[in-house]
Amino acid sequence: MHILVLGAGVVGTAAAWFLRADGHEVTVVDRQPVPGNETSFANGGQISVSHAEPWAHPSAPLKVLSWLGREEAPLLLRVRRDPALWRWCAGFLRECLPSRTRRNIGQLVRLGLYSRQTLQSLRAQTGLAYDHLQKGILHVYTDAREFAAAEGPARVMREHGCDLDLIDADACVRVEPALAEARSRIVGGSYTSSDESGDAHRFTRELAALAEARGVRFLLGHRIHALLREGDRLAGVELVDPDQRPHPLRADAYVVALGSYSAPVLDRIGLRIPVYPAKGYSVTLPVREGDVAPTVSLTDDEYKIVISRLGHRLRCAGTAELAGYDTGLNERRCRMILERLFELFPRAGDREAARFWAGLRPATPSNVPLIGRSALRNLYLNTGHGTLGWTHACGSGRALADLVAGRRPEVDFAFLGLN
Repeated sequence: MHILVLGAGVVGTAAAWFLRADGHEVTVVDRQPVPGNETSFANGGQISVSHAEPWAHPSAPLKVLSWLGREEAPLLLRVRRDPALWRWCAGFLRECLPSRTRRNIGQLVRLGLYSRQTLQSLRAQTGLAYDHLQKGILHVYTDAREFAAAEGPARVMREHGCDLDLIDADACVRVEPALAEARSRIVGGSYTSSDESGDAHRFTRELAALAEARGVRFLLGHRIHALLREGDRLAGVELVDPDQRPHPLRADAYVVALGSYSAPVLDRIGLRIPVYPAKGYSVTLPVREGDVAPTVSLTDDEYKIVISRLGHRLRCAGTAELAGYDTGLNERRCRMILERLFELFPRAGDREAARFWAGLRPATPSNVPLIGRSALRNLYLNTGHGTLGWTHACGSGRALADLVAGRRPEVDFAFLGLN
C-alpha cells in the first residue's frame, strides 16, 4: 500500500519509519527544505513521561485570568476575534474538571511510557545519535504552594507507572549539583530517573536519512495546495513543487502530521479538529569550559520552562502564547526565559551568544493528541501533541502503523476512531 505522510517533523518522520517497517511504500511531504525544521527545530529536548499534568486542570482558569495582559505570563492569551480560539478555550474549560484532568494524565503517562520504550528500542536497533542523555528529568519548585499542589498529579502519575518521586531541596541539588548556587530559592522538586533528553531536530534528520536509505521518499520544499475529497475518502493531494509547478499526488492512504497546520488544512475539506497553535519560545547558548551548566534535564514548574543539555549547548524553552498563526519572535518573552535560566544557574553558559527561536506547537484542549483514523476511511491523524511531540513521536508513529495495518496497538490509549 502507498501511504502519503504530510509533515516531516519528528512526528511525521517517526510515523513514516514505522509504516515503512511494515512494508508500505511511503512518501513524506514537507514545505521545508530539510526534515524537522519547524516545531521540531529548537524545542526543549525532553523525553518527559513526567510532564504529564495537562495545562487544563482545576486551578488553571484562575491562573489564566490572573495572567491576562501580562506579557511575561507563562500562558499568554491574546484576545482576538478568532472563532477557533474561542472554541478551543471552551474545550479547555471543560477539560479543567477534576475527572477529566485525572483521565488525561493517565492517557499521557501511558503513551509517554510506551513511546519512551519505543524510542529506546529504535536507538538500540539503529545506533542513532542525537546528543541524548539518560539522566532523568528533575522538576524544581521555587514556590511552596506550587510544590504542594504537585502532590496530587504526582500520585496519579505513579498510579499509571511513572517513577516520579517528590524530593526536598537538598536532594534536588544532589541530583543536579549545578543548582547549588540557587539552593536558597528551591523549596522542593520531583525526579523521574528514567526520563531522557536529546536534540529532536538532529534525531529527525538522522531518522529521515535512515528512512530514505530504506526506501522512504521525501518530497521536501513541496507546499500543500489542496486536499481532494471524494465522499468518505481522500482521493489525492495537490502539491506545489519548489519551482512553483503543480504536482498532484495520489496514494492509498494518507497521514496528516502537520502540527498546528493540521487544523486549517483539514478544515478545507470539512473536517474540524480541536487543535490550536500555542507559540513557544526557546533560547540556545553555548557552554564553554569552566561554565557551571546542568547536565540533568530540568523543568521549572513556576515559570513553565525546561532546560536541557545538548552536547556543548544548553537549550531553555517554554511558555505558551495563544496568538493564532503568528510566528513572530517576541524578544521580551525570550529575555524572560534567559533571565530565569541565569537566576537558577548564574554561570550556565555564554549569555551574549544566546540564540532565540519561536515555533508553533499543536495543542488540544486536553493536551491528549489525536492519533488514528479520521472520519474519512483512508485518512489518518497524528497531531495535537502540544509540548509533548518529541516525547510521543516514536510511540504514536508505531501505534499509527498498527492501526493502518488493522492491528490493535500495544498501548492502552483512547485513539481517535478506535472504539
